[in-house]
Amino acid sequence: MTKEPTTVEKMRGLPWGIAFDTANSVYCQLTILGSLFVLYLNELGLNKTQIGALLSLFPFTALLALVIAPAIARWGYKRTFLTFYSGRKVINAFLLLVPWILLTFGHGTVVAYVIVVVAVFSVSRAIAMTAITPWQQEYIPNSVRGKYAATSSIFSSLANFVAITVAGYVIGDAPDLNRFTVLMAAGLVFGAVAVWSISHIPGGAPLKKVTPAKKAVRKRPQHGDMLSALRDRSFLLYIFGIGLFALATGPLGSFLPLFMREEVGLSSGNVVMLQTGGLLGGLLSSYLWGWAADRYGSKPVMLSGVYARVILPVFWLLMPRQSVWSLYVALGIAFLAGVSDMGWAIGSGRLLFVSIVPPEKRNGYMALRYAWMGIVGGVGNLVGGRVLDYSAAIAGQRFLFLTLDPYTVLFVAGLVLPAASIVLLRGVRADSRVTTGEFAGMFLRGNPLRALESLVRFYRARDERDAIAVTERLGQTHSPLTVDELLDALADPRFYVRFEAIVSIARRGPDERLVAALVEVLRGDEPALSVIAAWALGRMGDKRAIEPLRAGLDARYRSVQAHCVRSLGSLEDVEIAPVLLERLAGETDDGLKLAYASALGQLRAEEAVGELLALLRTCQSSDAQMEVALALARIVGDEHGFIQLLRQIRGEAGTAMSQNVTALKKKLGECRIDGEADLPAMLSRCAETLAQQDMEQGAALLGSIARLLPTEDLSDACAEILQDCAGRLAEFGAERLEYVILALHVMQVGFSQRQIGILARALSIGGLDSN
Repeated sequence: MTKEPTTVEKMRGLPWGIAFDTANSVYCQLTILGSLFVLYLNELGLNKTQIGALLSLFPFTALLALVIAPAIARWGYKRTFLTFYSGRKVINAFLLLVPWILLTFGHGTVVAYVIVVVAVFSVSRAIAMTAITPWQQEYIPNSVRGKYAATSSIFSSLANFVAITVAGYVIGDAPDLNRFTVLMAAGLVFGAVAVWSISHIPGGAPLKKVTPAKKAVRKRPQHGDMLSALRDRSFLLYIFGIGLFALATGPLGSFLPLFMREEVGLSSGNVVMLQTGGLLGGLLSSYLWGWAADRYGSKPVMLSGVYARVILPVFWLLMPRQSVWSLYVALGIAFLAGVSDMGWAIGSGRLLFVSIVPPEKRNGYMALRYAWMGIVGGVGNLVGGRVLDYSAAIAGQRFLFLTLDPYTVLFVAGLVLPAASIVLLRGVRADSRVTTGEFAGMFLRGNPLRALESLVRFYRARDERDAIAVTERLGQTHSPLTVDELLDALADPRFYVRFEAIVSIARRGPDERLVAALVEVLRGDEPALSVIAAWALGRMGDKRAIEPLRAGLDARYRSVQAHCVRSLGSLEDVEIAPVLLERLAGETDDGLKLAYASALGQLRAEEAVGELLALLRTCQSSDAQMEVALALARIVGDEHGFIQLLRQIRGEAGTAMSQNVTALKKKLGECRIDGEADLPAMLSRCAETLAQQDMEQGAALLGSIARLLPTEDLSDACAEILQDCAGRLAEFGAERLEYVILALHVMQVGFSQRQIGILARALSIGGLDSN
């Protein structure tokens, strides 16, 4: 085999490829291969069956690929394409003589003349197309194939938009052959530009001649590649799937202009203008489809286009006809068709080159694929035209709420056949692990529009400050579309960009790749980042982080250990509770002690109450005291109630405490305590004392109440905490407000649970009595 161009040479030739695609698309629109040609043939007086038969020549001549592919490979893909692509422009130019021939020789002669020209053109086109598909696999790097297709589509769509607008203006409401001829001549100019552009693209060289000695050692006939393709299950599923799709969309694409003119009531000029809707849809979506194909794989993009295409025939069937709204609705449907067709084209084309066809066997695979699509396309056009002529009899009949017309059968086929193709295409070999459902879900989660905007900003960030700001935005979108950029930011050489990336990752939901990346940071040698990574893993709530966080308990740095402990608490890893309790008992570092306490509280480890109470008594800072008190409150239950009580007491302590003691009277009023103490009176006195802002006396009274309350109906944790609070209130008074808050909280929660237990026992006894 000849040596392929280097990637640098290929990249240098891509602008010429885009120029070729753009000029060629305008040429196709204005000459034989566009919808204008269908109107042109209709203007010549051909019926739909004749039009379908003539159009079928284009795909049927593709069968030549099975015979000529080996010769093309030997002669050279580039040389073959340039020769026959240029030749078909010369052949196409003979159609410029049609008005003169019609005037001179009459209708019968001109029809025969057009058939001959189209037939010769089709043969030349088939040879050129057989050459260019293997060449395209060679000169477009797979890494940018989707973006190349998208960029090419953007330029082509813009050029086509202008071309179609001009064509619609030229044809107007009174088309004639002279106007079509003028447009065809303009198209030939663009064809010449396309020939000149593609001549600058590298690759496509002839196969090197093999000496007789080498033939004995290495011999693989070109047709052997075709046999390999016929044994390739993925390739067969692919060509049959795209065959069904083409069988549905080919006739629709060919005869839709006639449907719009005959049934919907649009003028010929407006029918041509409809293509602008499709071009606009393709233009606006092409870069997104191409970017998505390179990033998430071709298969989900391809199937998304098919799913969208299945819906379109329903819109065509239900659209208003002979109405002032018909044109606008038709433009809207054309726009959706442009979006779906662009997704299909980019996805299926990229999948073919990247995953379906082995590069070393591309000649045989591509020839077989092109020939098969020729059969399908030819049959589609033949059958489509015949169906329209035979379906004329059903025009005007009603089925349910639909008025039938000759095109109804094509629309039904346009719905059923693509749906069937999905079944086949789902089985082809994929080029990524992303499924269609996952791909679609990426645009339904978070804020996809803001995510796409942030992606653009990310790659345009000029300095560290901009990079930090846009990394923050990536996390705020909560969109899976930003995962790759967050991973990129996590590997940025700038420390604060990496730091912000970890924070941004923590803001979004669980993701396997992000969790794995954070685990690597956790295990790294930068403690400042390892600490924040441990926090982020806990905040994300992904259980896959538990094992790495457990390993982090033995990290070199205590700050990392502490955050691993806290995150294990956040992830509710109850199995680690005995380990944390054991470490708490022997720990000397205050920061780690506080982390163990917090985690044990989150895990509601009742066995840790004794250790936590001991730790609470020795805590020196108010923040640490309150955090340990919160851990105990979590074990008791109703964390929200504890926080609300804390906030109230921070505002106006005496008043808030008084109100809570008063509320306790309803729960504790029926409690019986030993001795002569009057519990309701003690509660009232405590509430009054606190209301007068006498915090010391109020705390002492609250401690007395806590000591006297019966604990036999309370949980062991509540009873132990309440008794310890009673002792500490007597010891510290109002100096340690966390004991006041904890005592009030335990009374509220504990005796609420006690009342529920009493009620449950009463109901149980009542149920037994009734039996």
